[in-house]
Amino acid sequence: MLLLSLVGMLLQLGRGYCGLPFYNGFYYDHVMNDKGNGNGNGEVHFNGVKLVVETPEDAIFTYRGANITLPCRYHYEPKLETPRKIRIKWSKLREDNTKERDVLVAIGLKHRSFGEFRGRVHLCQRGEQEASLVISDLRLQDYGKYRCEVIDGLEDESGIVELELRGVVFPYQPHHGRYRLNFHEAKKACEEQDAVIASFEQLFKSWEEGLDWCNAGWLLDGTVQYPISLPREPCGGKRLAPGIRSYGERHKNLHYFDVFCFSSALKGKVYYLAHPEKLTLEEAKQACQDDGAEIAKVGQLYAAWKFFSLDRCDAGWLADGSIRYPIAFPRPNCGPPEPGVRSFGFPDKGKFGVYCYKLN
Repeated sequence: MLLLSLVGMLLQLGRGYCGLPFYNGFYYDHVMNDKGNGNGNGEVHFNGVKLVVETPEDAIFTYRGANITLPCRYHYEPKLETPRKIRIKWSKLREDNTKERDVLVAIGLKHRSFGEFRGRVHLCQRGEQEASLVISDLRLQDYGKYRCEVIDGLEDESGIVELELRGVVFPYQPHHGRYRLNFHEAKKACEEQDAVIASFEQLFKSWEEGLDWCNAGWLLDGTVQYPISLPREPCGGKRLAPGIRSYGERHKNLHYFDVFCFSSALKGKVYYLAHPEKLTLEEAKQACQDDGAEIAKVGQLYAAWKFFSLDRCDAGWLADGSIRYPIAFPRPNCGPPEPGVRSFGFPDKGKFGVYCYKLN
């Protein structure tokens, strides 16, 4: 009997006390923080007032090195006469769209930036209810989705802004051969070539532009895939339609493949060094230094070919020990009929020209 009385009392408490709603062990008067009154479109209701956050639906495209504004505005419906003290938080979503990295937090005129964004971000508050984020000197790693969150007391609402970099995807394998990189080594290999490991979206866009490559490579999400524009037997068979072939997600430590890297616009210039003699790799590095530059990296050569139409039918050394040359305007005796960066691999010996990179 005593047990039944206790159960009844607990049920009464669960229904509420003194007319206050019960939520997650805490009582709130009129305000609930579970967004149950929101409509899922960047707005939430509290005290009869609706907080609305507005961000663009379309992705914003730009280049490495640029300054860009990620738009975000908020307002109240109906309009409030008295200004409210709000907090603004910007964060960057990871590839799985769940975990976030803090970018900037601001209250009034005070703000704090975090990590690799420190000193490169600030709020653009040209209007009273603007919370746009300005990112300076964009880096390759800055592309992705950003969350703009407006916090008003117990209420918060947010919107997503997608930032895309215009760039070039290129397949890469190291000097010791095909399928020699696990995922972590693949990321490092791209970074060493002034690039980052490509995302699936970047690879897909490059495939739409004609990229065709029959070696499988790592992507940022941990999957292994390769783009085929011209179906053929060694690359999945002739009967399969053109598209992205996928090996699915692979073990990041135990499985080995090539990698697809992504690079964007340059802050400097890539050029073929005019030199009276052909050079060994070490001589090539020194020759670029003597010219006030450094030997170019693979990502820099691809970016110069993509964005500046670098066209030179002379094979030259690059920093990784490979021999390549860029062709923007195909012609006889300069490789295949399609534009691209030609590769002679990694010669153990021999003398060639050199491509240098000099900052503007």
